[in-house]
Amino acid sequence: MKITDITVERFKTTGRTVSDADGHGHPAPEPYETTSSITKIHTDEGVEGVSMGGGADLLNKIVKPLLVGRDPFFREEIWHLLNERQRLHKGSLSDRLICAVDLALWDLAGKATQLPVYKLLGATRTSVPAYASTMCGDELSGGLSTPEEYGVFAKACQDKGYPAFKLHTWQPPIEWAPDPKMDVAACAAVREAVGPDMKLMLDPFHFYDRHDACFIGRELENLDYYWIEEPMDEQSMSSYKWLTDQLTIPVVGPETMEGKHFTRAEWIVQNAADISRAGVGDVGGLTPLMKTIHLCEAHGVRCEIHGGGPANLAALCAMRIPGEFYERGLLHPFVDYDEPPPHLRSIADPLDDEGNVTISDEPGLGWDFDWDWIQAHRVD
Repeated sequence: MKITDITVERFKTTGRTVSDADGHGHPAPEPYETTSSITKIHTDEGVEGVSMGGGADLLNKIVKPLLVGRDPFFREEIWHLLNERQRLHKGSLSDRLICAVDLALWDLAGKATQLPVYKLLGATRTSVPAYASTMCGDELSGGLSTPEEYGVFAKACQDKGYPAFKLHTWQPPIEWAPDPKMDVAACAAVREAVGPDMKLMLDPFHFYDRHDACFIGRELENLDYYWIEEPMDEQSMSSYKWLTDQLTIPVVGPETMEGKHFTRAEWIVQNAADISRAGVGDVGGLTPLMKTIHLCEAHGVRCEIHGGGPANLAALCAMRIPGEFYERGLLHPFVDYDEPPPHLRSIADPLDDEGNVTISDEPGLGWDFDWDWIQAHRVD
C-alpha cells in the first residue's frame, strides 16, 4: 500500500463558542456559521485515513512531497521526518499540523486492518471515567461569573453522573483577572456545593508567580482538591520544581510547553511536577503521545491526558498507568455539549449514567462524520 495524495476538505459548519482576545473559549451569543477542515490521506488501495484540522497550503508545500509514495504503515518514520522538517519551518509546520497527519495515518491503519485504533495500540480498557472540565470564567450572568455560579454548575455536573470536576477560572482579558482570592473562593464554593466525596481540580491563570501559585495550592490542600494544573509559566521548570517541593497537592505539568515528549522527559527526571500532562495536539500526534505515556510508565509517574476527542480517548484506553480521567469539555451552563455539530452524526464521547465515556469499536479513530452534509457544504 502506498500513499497517493493528501488533501484538505474545507466546509461550512455551525459554531457555538467564540474565543476572546487571549484565545479562551466562551459561549457564543447565538449559533453562527464557521469553517472547519478535514485532512484526508489517500492510498492506491482505496483505503483513506482522516482527521480534523489541517491547512491545504502548508500540507501541499511541506508535507505532501514527504508522504506521497510512502507506505502509510511507516508512521514512526513519517513522524520523525516531519519532526525533523519542523526545525526550519517552525513558523508554519506546527505540532497541530503534524498531529493532523499523524492521526490520519492512525485512522488509515485502523480502517486497513478493520480494527479500532485503541486495539492497534494494545488495549487495556474500553471505558474511562470522565471529569467535567469547564470553560474559563466569564462575566455572563447565570454562567461562570461568580464563585456561586461555579458551585451551581458543579452540582449539576455531579447530578449528571460525573465523578470529578475541574474549574478553569477567570483569565485576561477580563479586566480584574487574574485574582488568586477569587480562584480560591470559586474552589471553596464548588467544594461546598458537591460535598466531600467528588474529586476536584483547578486549572487557573497560567502565569501566576511563585507566591500566588503557592498560596492557591495551600488553600486547595485545605479544600481537599485532587490536583492543581499549570499555575505558572511552564518555561520556568525550576519554578515548578520549587512549587512541587512546597505543596502536598499534586502539581500537574507541562501541558502546553513546546518540545513534545522530549520536554516531558526532562520534567520527569527533574521531578518538576507530580503528574505529567500531554494530549495529541500538544505533542504532535498519537505517536509521540504514546511515547510520553511510556516514559511516565517507566518512571512511575501518572500521566493525565489533555483534552478530549477520539485520539486522546484511544490513548487512555491503551495505557495501564493513570490516566485516571477523560477530560470532557469544555463545558458551560449555556452550551449543550451533547448536541453534535451538523458535520457529525454523533459526538465521540457520550457520557453514561455512571460518568464513564466508552470508546467506539468502529475501525480507525471512530469519527462519525456526516459525509453527505460535509460534501453539500464544501468550501473550494
